[in-house]
Amino acid sequence: MIINNGKEYVCLLDLAMDFVRGKWKSVLLCHLSSGPKRFLELTRLTPGVSQKVLTENLKELEKDNLITKVIYPEVPPRVEYSLTPMGKDLTCAIKEIEKWSYKYFSHLTTQESINKN
Repeated sequence: MIINNGKEYVCLLDLAMDFVRGKWKSVLLCHLSSGPKRFLELTRLTPGVSQKVLTENLKELEKDNLITKVIYPEVPPRVEYSLTPMGKDLTCAIKEIEKWSYKYFSHLTTQESINKN
């Protein structure tokens, strides 16, 4: 049994998967892998996510040290999100899972959805 931040995990894999649990976290990390993004960019890149859920997921990713949030002292304030070194490493692993998914399940997608990625 592993305990981290008051939560119990059955193994290190269980702990690692907790960082990307949910529908949007791994998607957000992959979007950020191409460089820093602003909130509205992430909203446009992630159709179907509400602003509330996006905000919550970004806060959790930041708390978990997977992304950083930079607020520029401008009017109006400009905020950018980017991957930390730990987030970059995790995103590499997520991209391997994505490759596996394309290998075995690409027949389930339409050409239109493939072109969006």
